[in-house]
Amino acid sequence: MAAVRSSGQKMVNRVVVALVILATLAFLSPIYWIGSTAFKPRNQATTVPPTVFFEPEATSFVKLFTKRVQLSRPVDPAVYAASPWWERRVFDAGERVLRTGDGPQLSAYSNRFFNSLVIAISSTFIAVAMGTLTAYGFSRFKLAAEPDLLFFILSTRMLPPVAVAIPMFLMYRAVGLVDTHVGLIILYTAFNLSFSVWIMKGFIDEIPKEYEEAALVDGYTRLQAFVRIVLPEAATGIAATAVFCFITAWNEYAFALMMTNRNAQTAPPFIPAQLGSGITDWTVIAAGTVLFMLPVAIFTFTLRGHLLRGVTFGAIRK
Repeated sequence: MAAVRSSGQKMVNRVVVALVILATLAFLSPIYWIGSTAFKPRNQATTVPPTVFFEPEATSFVKLFTKRVQLSRPVDPAVYAASPWWERRVFDAGERVLRTGDGPQLSAYSNRFFNSLVIAISSTFIAVAMGTLTAYGFSRFKLAAEPDLLFFILSTRMLPPVAVAIPMFLMYRAVGLVDTHVGLIILYTAFNLSFSVWIMKGFIDEIPKEYEEAALVDGYTRLQAFVRIVLPEAATGIAATAVFCFITAWNEYAFALMMTNRNAQTAPPFIPAQLGSGITDWTVIAAGTVLFMLPVAIFTFTLRGHLLRGVTFGAIRK
């Protein structure tokens, strides 16, 4: 009987492992597809059936970061030979790079990518900082109508963002915040703040009050106790909250499309608009998407140790 149970358990384990592998492949297949498309020649990006084996090239990344025009006539062989390798890739695609002085003209993607970094990092920092302070107040002090206040904060996440798009646009236009970095930072901070408050309150509730009381007895002020006792203990929660806030701000599309035009536009609404020779250039879109995924992947991978503990913190109580 024991042998039969052991055999059955092994079979169950094998089935579970197989299901996990299949699920992993299913989730990774879109990433592989967009990554492979970024390195395909343009004429192989939309073939039917799809091209699986190909010689990778970096032409799409060169196009992504440079301004180009169609060649009006075949390029001079001497000019072709004297050009850098990345410019020869564009020549092979029937285009040439526009130049300003001695250097190439950069495309608008560079500015959009930089805008995404500035806006996402700034809004994440402000949302986590304000959320941590607010959560500490709710956790350590008795406030009048505390449940109602917490519910009001949470209710801001219940309304679909698109429902307030037009009122927000009219308000921003009235105060001159349309197409500004400050406008998007304020907007993303407001939407992330409720999430930050609720998540951080759960973490701070798990930190024993006795630690702070002992610090106060030793002569610490409330602020010193918060900085030296609570913040180090809540570092895991801060890291986990920062990851989720950063992902939300980094990937936001609707408000970035409606509230910005050129100066503060982020990468998400700009990437799908990439055109080449009058038609959609899927290789350039794929290249922009691959580069756009890297900061989130690096940030999440860097904080992976805190993230796993952070999302399970408080699940088991002694």
